[in-house]
Amino acid sequence: MKVLLVGSGGREHALAWKIAGSPVLERLVAAPGSAGMAALCETRPVKADDVAGLVALAREISADLVVVGPETALAAGLADRLLAAGIACFGPTEAAARLESSKAFTKDFCRRHDLPTAAYGVFERADDAAPFLDSLSPPYVIKADGLAAGKGVVIAATRQEADAAILDMLGGRFGASGSRVVIEEFMVGEEASLFALCDGETAVLFGYAQDHKRAYDGDLGPNTGGMGTYSPAPVLTRDLIQQAYDRLIVPTLKGMAAEGCPYRGVLYAGLMLTDQGPKLVEYNARFGDPECQVLMLRLEDDLLPWLDAAARGGLAGRTAPVWRDEAAVCVVLAADGYPDSPVTGGLIRGADQDFGPDTVVFHAGARREADGALLSSGGRVLNVCARGETLAEARERAYAAVAAIDFPGGFHRTDIGWRAL
Repeated sequence: MKVLLVGSGGREHALAWKIAGSPVLERLVAAPGSAGMAALCETRPVKADDVAGLVALAREISADLVVVGPETALAAGLADRLLAAGIACFGPTEAAARLESSKAFTKDFCRRHDLPTAAYGVFERADDAAPFLDSLSPPYVIKADGLAAGKGVVIAATRQEADAAILDMLGGRFGASGSRVVIEEFMVGEEASLFALCDGETAVLFGYAQDHKRAYDGDLGPNTGGMGTYSPAPVLTRDLIQQAYDRLIVPTLKGMAAEGCPYRGVLYAGLMLTDQGPKLVEYNARFGDPECQVLMLRLEDDLLPWLDAAARGGLAGRTAPVWRDEAAVCVVLAADGYPDSPVTGGLIRGADQDFGPDTVVFHAGARREADGALLSSGGRVLNVCARGETLAEARERAYAAVAAIDFPGGFHRTDIGWRAL
């Protein structure tokens, strides 16, 4: 198969790493790719939101399948354009991707289809939000409606903080993504991430993980796109996974089809495990980042046939994917100032060394200079990932690799996996 992989972050590097090992792969091209991905496949300087350029590239290489990594490409309608051109795409259409690109759409969808989630209100004016806030008790959950790179959520401890967050979002902090805000009741429980591959009619569970959203140890500091993950997550028992599949994944797939926008791709359900069972925090229309990284380390199966089956409507009758009986941990090395104002250009040494067969370093926001030097180029810079027979062993290996990387312009959490351990 000839495959075009869209994206340049740690998630896409992990997908490239896994796809590159497929026995059915003939050619892999990443656009725009990264320095890390260039060691695995061809890269082309076509941006993830350049829909016309990506369609042209897919045609140029006679791609059998386009695998879309980032949400920006999906929200821009890349899948629609590819399908119109007769090219198979792993990723939902623009209409189906609203499950991620509009939190207001998702909350209203949950209401229409009786899916368990938090009580909410959607507002375009701060004055209109006040009565709904009056009906809630602190803390308050304030979300920008649109895409905000995982940073458009504020957990406000006081009413004053909630009012300030609403004014900040509606005032333009996230541009058009913050033209509406979604206010939710605060749900009590542990968060976890559950994944399913979907082909419009059939959904197959495809792994689970637990993320660390706050920037600093002890779950302190601002929300981020994710500072680390581990899989499996012991908090997600078989019973809870089945409940989430039956009460959320399957009804969502049926509901989207009934509303005229069948969902194909990976459906990522962010769950809150409450006393009343799993409830939906959010949907994402792509593999999580950095959840994807630990899933790829644990997946025993060839990934490519699974992605192709989802894209072409061929999941029915497939047996469950095979996973390694091991744990995996991902530690994110972020640039100083992340998530608000990351300082880029920092020199990184030691990331290219051989850490052994069970440790992999994925590039999330790093660039290679002509002289070979590796510099930071984004907020989340490296994803240091490791496998082990136990979660403790995987975590030990990951942090040993972190200690061997010299990145004075960055920081990381030292407590990834603390809930399970």
